[in-house]
Amino acid sequence: MVARIAAAISRSQPKQIIEVGPGKGALTHHLLATGAEVIAIEIDPAMVAILRERFPEHPCLTIVEADVLSVDLTQWGPAVLAGNLPYYITSPILERIFRARAALLEAVLLVQKEVAERITASPNSRDYGYLTVSAQTYSSPEFLFQVKPGMFRPPPKVDSAVIRLTLRPDAPDAEAFLQFAARCFAQKRKTLRNNLAPFYGHDLIDALPEAGLRAEQLSVAAMRELYARVIA
Repeated sequence: MVARIAAAISRSQPKQIIEVGPGKGALTHHLLATGAEVIAIEIDPAMVAILRERFPEHPCLTIVEADVLSVDLTQWGPAVLAGNLPYYITSPILERIFRARAALLEAVLLVQKEVAERITASPNSRDYGYLTVSAQTYSSPEFLFQVKPGMFRPPPKVDSAVIRLTLRPDAPDAEAFLQFAARCFAQKRKTLRNNLAPFYGHDLIDALPEAGLRAEQLSVAAMRELYARVIA
């Protein structure tokens, strides 16, 4: 599995790779073999000690003992980011990745399969929602491959998947648009009329051809076009 992740990362031949949560260095080993400079961000002091013992004074490895949520990812780059994202902090780490997109070429991430499916979802599917729109605003996501629990020790109770996010450095008006998108999805089973009228007025929203649709029926491009009409 780690070899496949490393292969996915090396596709872009990065000169720098930021690895989030390297643990004991299984993926780190493969990343260093690419010849890139690897910046490994690890919060656990015990894992940091293992990394330093396993890769003593490696010329291409910088170990940063820190919480990735407190690290300025833009201090490096252009780089590819790699990591196994724990479920409970997946969203905050994704937010930091998107915020640092000007310094990142892409991110190759191991996440829970359900998260991967939501990020890469298409309109009119059960998984399509605000996370989809956010991820597809800041990046072009790809579902690379599934990872079964038996690949881990101990095995988790859920399937995982590896995704690639090709970052979009220019995402114009993204924050304002995503605030609008969040309102579109405020109550997912309700129509855009019900979700948006309290914010923009019934007269404006009732006049929209899309008023009777649900947010999940709009592609990201269609939602952005709707945003332009409502906010104009």
